[in-house]
Amino acid sequence: MTILVLGAAGRVGRHVVHNLVQRGAQVRVLVRDPAKADFAAGVEVVKGDLLDVDSLRAAFAGVGAFFLLNAVAGDEFAQALITLNIAREAGVERAVYQSVIHADRFVDVPHFAVKSGGERMLEQMGFSATILRPSYFIDNDLMIKDVVLGHGVYPMPIGSKGLAMVDARDIAEVAAIELIRRAQAPGKLPVETINLVGPDTLTGADVAAIWSDVLGRPVVYGGDDTTAFEQNMASFMPKWMAYEMRLMAQRFVSDGMIPEPGDRDRLVKLLGRPLHAYRDFAARIAAAG
Repeated sequence: MTILVLGAAGRVGRHVVHNLVQRGAQVRVLVRDPAKADFAAGVEVVKGDLLDVDSLRAAFAGVGAFFLLNAVAGDEFAQALITLNIAREAGVERAVYQSVIHADRFVDVPHFAVKSGGERMLEQMGFSATILRPSYFIDNDLMIKDVVLGHGVYPMPIGSKGLAMVDARDIAEVAAIELIRRAQAPGKLPVETINLVGPDTLTGADVAAIWSDVLGRPVVYGGDDTTAFEQNMASFMPKWMAYEMRLMAQRFVSDGMIPEPGDRDRLVKLLGRPLHAYRDFAARIAAAG
């Protein structure tokens, strides 16, 4: 049975493909530029994107299960709903969908609202799906490492409620496990939701303290100014996206991203190992810097 990975070129998707291949699955990916595809031997590559109906139909032909992760974009909702409709048209009902933690609550943040809409479609249209709801990606902080290393400031306005930061490798491995479980199930499994979190719930001050420890010099938290954050983001991304990042940061500050009781234990049991921690990520960056 072939498993289709949509979003295979991203930081999670590449790990999903790797984990599936390691587990002996037949894997197909849909990518915009096959010339840039760098996957293991045996991975089937289809050219296209989530708004190209013909390429989507070709990608879903003969597929038994699929992984869907569509990135933040102005047409993100159209991408998601078109893809799910094409999957249903092709008779492919077994899915793993990457949503986001608190998608049903943070409805003022556009890409959270989009993920919530995708969840509703999966539930109402008869899919057999695992909905993954990751918290803030530890890997997001790769984009601010130079500020931390060069200026001694942790600049992400993540607040004092705490974020249960999760590693992309943990997200991808859970996705692969669930894809294979659903693909191999003798019958239709019910929709399930899994919160994907890390081992620690960290505030801005906590993260700054970790960096201070691994670097051996002071790093301070830059504070909760989401207006300044939007302005900084707008210097290297579209203004609509920078504004969306501000809306998300405002929910970090007001609500945090807090796991439910039992979330961590469930993940450790599913993976059979400890979860990757932010401190390990920071130590790797410090050692390389």
